Amino acid sequence: MSPRETGSSASGVTPFQRLDDQPVFDEPWQAEVLAIADTLVTRGMITPGQWSETLGAELVAAETRGESDDMATYYGAALKALETLLSGVDGLSPADVDERRDAWADAYRATPHGQPVILPPSV
Repeated sequence: MSPRETGSSASGVTPFQRLDDQPVFDEPWQAEVLAIADTLVTRGMITPGQWSETLGAELVAAETRGESDDMATYYGAALKALETLLSGVDGLSPADVDERRDAWADAYRATPHGQPVILPPSV
């Protein structure tokens, strides 16, 4: 199988490519989740194996809960995997992750449609 079919790359953090000529991402946040995960791998903050194992565990958990096998479930699992891995990064507590996620949600809701979301620096 090609990287397009398997979603693999050198870093191991890429979306599955759709074979039906549809957009790869349903929502911009899906691309952002993978971009953040790729950055963490590239900077050596997490390993490709940690990403793969954590994402796999989240996908199994979603299947166990009876969630549908679709892109929304995949990217939801990717977001949960990213949050789990971030909580293990030195100097970053689960409360820090929650605070930053909430700050992003507030900034997103306050941003006019079509404009970039600008997240203020963390304190």
